[in-house]
Amino acid sequence: MRSEEDLEKGGFVLPGELVGTTEEFKPGDGTAIIAGDIYSTATGSVLIDRKARIVLVKPNTVTPNILIVGDIIYGRITDVRESGAAVEIAGIEGKENREIVSVRPGDIHVSNVRDSYVKRLADEFRPFDIVKARVVDVERMRLTTAEDSLGVVKAYCSNCREKLVLEGKKLKCPVCNMTETRKISTEYGKGIM
Repeated sequence: MRSEEDLEKGGFVLPGELVGTTEEFKPGDGTAIIAGDIYSTATGSVLIDRKARIVLVKPNTVTPNILIVGDIIYGRITDVRESGAAVEIAGIEGKENREIVSVRPGDIHVSNVRDSYVKRLADEFRPFDIVKARVVDVERMRLTTAEDSLGVVKAYCSNCREKLVLEGKKLKCPVCNMTETRKISTEYGKGIM
């Protein structure tokens, strides 16, 4: 196959559109043969190699994200129970510009919060906190915040809803001076508005 500059550019096509016949071309990437005709299997631009007599479709769309074990996610705590915290997943680190496919809420089990014993989950997370977590089980959407870089990256005062400021190992409200504890990420307040 020659470089893309040597290829003749055709029009924009959707899956299922006719792009040629087997009498003219051999099918390339992004195409399929049905009864002697070559159809697009992708949304994108038709490219034709006249010399090799190949027609192909170069996809123009970005495929949506599917979460896999090991992905680092950002999400919002929606509920804190005795045994775990529910997380509404908002994005995947490094893939922020793409939508996530069929994501149900994640769950940070009390055993996956930190490397040490957790007495009360309400001391680690509160609703509306923004967390950075790693996916450990896709089937049950289990997450962990046990690593130092994982945990709460943005938190709000339980009393007045103001954004909390990190002071030492505690979080302090600049408005009502209330101090709170969380499972704080080493990246608390960095890059998250």
